[in-house]
Amino acid sequence: MTQDDVAEAAPLVELRDVSKYYGNIRALEGVSLEVHPGEITCVLGDNGAGKSTLIKIIAGLHQQSSGSFRIEGKETKLANPREALDRGIATVYQDLAVVPLMPVWRNFFLGSEPTNGRGPFRRMDVDMMRRTTHSELLRMGIDLRDVDQPIGTLSGGERQCVAIARAVYFGAKVLVLDEPTAALGVKQSGVVLKYVAAARDAGLGVVLITHNPHHAYLVGDRFVLLKRGVMAGSHLKSEIGLDELTRQMAGGSELEQLSHELERAPVPDHLGGHER
Repeated sequence: MTQDDVAEAAPLVELRDVSKYYGNIRALEGVSLEVHPGEITCVLGDNGAGKSTLIKIIAGLHQQSSGSFRIEGKETKLANPREALDRGIATVYQDLAVVPLMPVWRNFFLGSEPTNGRGPFRRMDVDMMRRTTHSELLRMGIDLRDVDQPIGTLSGGERQCVAIARAVYFGAKVLVLDEPTAALGVKQSGVVLKYVAAARDAGLGVVLITHNPHHAYLVGDRFVLLKRGVMAGSHLKSEIGLDELTRQMAGGSELEQLSHELERAPVPDHLGGHER
């Protein structure tokens, strides 16, 4: 096998035994995951599990303290988020960076506006941005009739979908989604998961960060469970069912121990208990 074949077979993103320390505080230790084209890797964990730290490393906000971070088979340490974008990694955060009063098309191209004309006659190509926004959203299955409406008038789920379509349009190979359904109801969550699957079907490698095993299992191909900064499990979908994934996510043996502790103890006779 040639070096090119090895690179071609390599995951889009691969983390091996990645750790992150802030002074004496351990945020992550020994975490591994793979992201492949046309697959969704779900990272599950409760608050404080280390999901945010993992996002920051993949997105180029922070560098790992130790371990291997490879992009398409090449060892790397990203210097900043712009370098991550240049390498094809787009991150959509839960608190979307949108300008609510600006139209949808303007937010779609925010920071990357195409222009026409030269010198003092250079202007933003508004017609092209309107057409492209509408067609790209439609290609992802989002039929938004009026791209001139302020993006703030869209539902939370629709705003997430616009951000996903934007990442696809601007050539992302890897899409990192930070709790995209956390603040949404059942119907809107379903809408977002549909477009997450559409990004996967477009050939992107998706990292879905979530604390909801039901949402993860609907779309996920790989599952990485984090607990207090360390890996609590790593599974392919073929290796684990929803019930077991939920049990591991919820703590498994810890939950059983807690249920025993919470069982109502018998009240002694001298405190008003009665024998049966």
